Amino acid sequence: MRHFLAPPPRREVEPGRAPTFSVIVAAYQVASVISEALDSIRCQTLQPLEVIVCDDGSTDDLETALIPYRDEIVLLRKENGGEASAKNAAARAAKGDFVAILDADDVYRPEYLSAVSELVRLRPDLDILTTNGVLVANGVPARHVYHRHWQFELSNQRRAILERNFVFGVAAVRRSVLLEHGGFDEAILWTTDWDCWLRLILAGSAAGCVDEELAEYRLRETSLTARRRELLLGKIATLEKARGNASLRTEERSVLETSISAYRRELEFQDLTVALAAGDGDARRRASALLVAPGFDRRRRVELAGMTLAPRLAGRLLRRRATAGWVGAGGIRVGRR
Repeated sequence: MRHFLAPPPRREVEPGRAPTFSVIVAAYQVASVISEALDSIRCQTLQPLEVIVCDDGSTDDLETALIPYRDEIVLLRKENGGEASAKNAAARAAKGDFVAILDADDVYRPEYLSAVSELVRLRPDLDILTTNGVLVANGVPARHVYHRHWQFELSNQRRAILERNFVFGVAAVRRSVLLEHGGFDEAILWTTDWDCWLRLILAGSAAGCVDEELAEYRLRETSLTARRRELLLGKIATLEKARGNASLRTEERSVLETSISAYRRELEFQDLTVALAAGDGDARRRASALLVAPGFDRRRRVELAGMTLAPRLAGRLLRRRATAGWVGAGGIRVGRR
């Protein structure tokens, strides 16, 4: 018996027909990893209506990597325009009721499509579907995607999406709703999915989750989620963009502003750690100023106190930590091989 997570329906709903799925894969410089993603689609217990691979102007040998799959995929080619533009091109070409988004370096487990199909059949009012998953670092499972510190939201998805992206990115979205609201914003690089889910949920969509580990999210040092400063800047830009959303309610504006302030504080902290690691002579003053600034939790204040009292030691520890590993999605620290 599967466990589904979803907010209560706004009105009575009856189970519907089984939907169709178009799996879309945005491909840029992924010749070395895309075969695992496509193999995982092959192994689905419920096969999709189609698989669309959008080559976003790759210069590696993607053509050769796709040879074993050419009879099973629709291949689109376009000039490089970024992940969002590749997803949009694939979504426009798709024929399924839902587009299931699979990054070229991630994989489905065999029951993924079957499970999300069952979820939306029981809850046809849902527009966004996801599952739990596993974060994989250096080929080793590191942690479940959803855990006690980062959970799928049930009670107030409008508020939560203004605070954090609670939708695991190996997700599926109703194609008609996605296209009606303009698809993915091609001007956004770092937080494309969050911006999209935010716009859809504020416009009235609801998200549901299959509470099983049905996808693997592969952590790579070269991935977007490993570039923490750029990702934080993207989060701030996404929330600042949301200020102009016509669907934003008056009482939600304070939530939005609190979120923007929190991410700005986190950016200041990240910049401080870089300055300490570089031996910046002004780092101690900056640490001292942040220590008395509002909004940091107890753990951060302890760190800031240490940086204020012993900036050189803190800098050495940060340099040692950077040499030993890197930080990926979910704050997971990955050791270097």
